[in-house]
Amino acid sequence: MICKEDSFMTATKLSEAIWEIPQEGKMRVPGRIFGTEKIVTAVEQGALQQIKNVAELPGIQKYSIAMPDVHNGYGFAIGGVAAFDLEEGIVSPGGVGFDISCGVRVLLTDLNEKEIRPKLKELMDELFKQIPSGVGSKGKLKLSDKELKEVLEQGAEWIVNKGYGWKEDLERIEDYGCLKQADVSKVSIKALQRGMPQIGTLGSGNHFIEVQKVEKILDARIAKAFGLKEGQIVVMIHSGSRGCGHQIASDYIETMLNAMQKYNIQVPDRQLACAPISSKEGQDYLNAMNAGTNFAFANRQAMMHWVREAFEHVFKQDAESLGLNHLYDVSHNIAKFEKHRIDGKKKEVLVHRKGATRAFPAEHKDNPKVYRSTGHPAIIPGSMGTASYVLVGTEKGMEESFGSVCHGAGRVMSRHGAMQQKSGAQVKAELEAKGEIVKALSIKGLAEEMPEAYKDVDEVVKSVELAGIGKIVVKLRPLGVMKG
Repeated sequence: MICKEDSFMTATKLSEAIWEIPQEGKMRVPGRIFGTEKIVTAVEQGALQQIKNVAELPGIQKYSIAMPDVHNGYGFAIGGVAAFDLEEGIVSPGGVGFDISCGVRVLLTDLNEKEIRPKLKELMDELFKQIPSGVGSKGKLKLSDKELKEVLEQGAEWIVNKGYGWKEDLERIEDYGCLKQADVSKVSIKALQRGMPQIGTLGSGNHFIEVQKVEKILDARIAKAFGLKEGQIVVMIHSGSRGCGHQIASDYIETMLNAMQKYNIQVPDRQLACAPISSKEGQDYLNAMNAGTNFAFANRQAMMHWVREAFEHVFKQDAESLGLNHLYDVSHNIAKFEKHRIDGKKKEVLVHRKGATRAFPAEHKDNPKVYRSTGHPAIIPGSMGTASYVLVGTEKGMEESFGSVCHGAGRVMSRHGAMQQKSGAQVKAELEAKGEIVKALSIKGLAEEMPEAYKDVDEVVKSVELAGIGKIVVKLRPLGVMKG
């Protein structure tokens, strides 16, 4: 038993890295936190309250779940997972977040550190030149209204068909890079306008492109199946749906606030604004969210194309000969219809993942064919100066966390708080002293994203493995960082 000082929370330790908040008051299910004692005792009170608040929502199934990277968010905690019955349950934009389909993509190479180190600065300069970054950044693709709508309905496939990528890239994207339920007619004109210039842009905040090396292999069999080997150079892209997704979320939060009155839904926090899944408002949001997800898939696909071009420019070889193959692309802000075992029976539910990564194990039917026998890669980015990881899901994860793992390290310090600790120039100097090359549009942004502003990603990932919901495949280490 652990009690958080000056807090309402009493959690029972079920295993080394699984804790339960008992069902009480208006909670319909218990809370469930995955994490070592070091992780759980440090969870902020606001996030703990949000775990309990989500447990009060209509139709919630099994548990209100928090991953070890959990921290305070809008309505739902970031690092939250919740599944809802299709008849009695709700859908909530706060359970997906403002950056719809924020996610991570990894590009493999045949290069090693010795080969890349002499050209690393030139490569980072070229990446910075090729890929627009920062708040409100505009991309190189100039789309018509008709083309943008096609992107929102076709996703990464549209980008590939225009020559920005390879057909086999699509085989290595969650849902093959396109959610068919997308309906662009449910997306506002304002959201379309905000998204129009932003395909192929990184954005700001915690979004990044990193050139990394595979530092350590933890599961040799699966690493080999993924095409990963020790010392190999890879590129990680972390971004989402930009202004388009943010506007979709903003629009539908207002819609849901009105819908709650219409359907007489009571919630403990207005930020949990929601509507029945089967309602017009619920279906409209899901159709718009799917369109925002397709935007994000297309956005990361375009950026990956320009990463390939940057490598070709610097190394004077074509992408194929450099082995620039796509590993995987997975979202960590999304709601999806999935089948899970509940009360001993398979049942279709709507799973909200907000700051949580889907991690389906081997032989799951929703894995892409190329990863059917291993389970798909679950990509976990760290923070500047720390490790990132590739994991794979487990059968226990399907039972305990609806096939979900963490999505990163998770903040422990606000952006304002981080800026009070260090200057951006100091953060840059410290990273470069470790041998990293850092390119940033905003030096102030570097201070906001300093490594100390985040939890220990090693402890977070260790928690996932100790809980049995995921298995570490490889550990990655950054060599070059690009921030907006």
